[in-house]
Amino acid sequence: MPSVVKINVLTVPEEQREVLEKRFASRAGSVEGSDGFEWFELLRPVEGTDQYLVYTRWRSEEDFQAWMEGPMKAAHQRGGEDAPQQKPAASGSTLWSFEVVQQAAPKQG
Repeated sequence: MPSVVKINVLTVPEEQREVLEKRFASRAGSVEGSDGFEWFELLRPVEGTDQYLVYTRWRSEEDFQAWMEGPMKAAHQRGGEDAPQQKPAASGSTLWSFEVVQQAAPKQG
């Protein structure tokens, strides 16, 4: 069964870029222990767009959904109702889904 890739496309205004990157840095380690998790990258736009890409790769769609319903949901609800709400750094979000049909790694010399 091929791995699945999820790319969350986040529209981030210039003034919110640092906030977004700091939030991702502070969550380091929160997905790495999840069953079926294979890879994560936060991709900063260089030119021509204000969209960041959050790339994750999973062993299966079921593993991704289990993370979404468990650890990810809990992380976004952390703090309870009395905690101050953080304003989202992104002004928009779209989730793209892919199956890995080919991949390559550097040759080991």
